[in-house]
Amino acid sequence: MAATTYVCTISHVASVLGEDPDLFEAIVSTDDNLAYGSIVSVQTGREEYLTALTDRGIDELRDMLLSARVSVEKWHRFLEDFVGEPDIIARVKDQPLR
Repeated sequence: MAATTYVCTISHVASVLGEDPDLFEAIVSTDDNLAYGSIVSVQTGREEYLTALTDRGIDELRDMLLSARVSVEKWHRFLEDFVGEPDIIARVKDQPLR
C-alpha cells in the first residue's frame, strides 16, 4: 500500500463533491463509519484540530453516499443511521437524489 502524502479537509471534499460540509462532519465524527486510517486529525494550534480525509476516505464517503441515494427511503434511513442530527437531516433530506 502506498504511503499517504496528502489529505483534504472535509470542507474541501464537500465543496468538490457538491455536498453539505456539516453532513460530512456528522458522518466522519464516528470513526467507525470509514475504514481505519481514512480519517486524519490535523493539529492547527495548541488545542485546535480539523478533520481531513485520505483518498481512500474520500472514495469511501463518495461510495457510501451513492449507495444510500438509490431511493428516497434508503436515503432517509441512511441519514437517520449515520447523521442523527435533526437540523442537518432536515437540511439535506429533501435534496434531490443524484
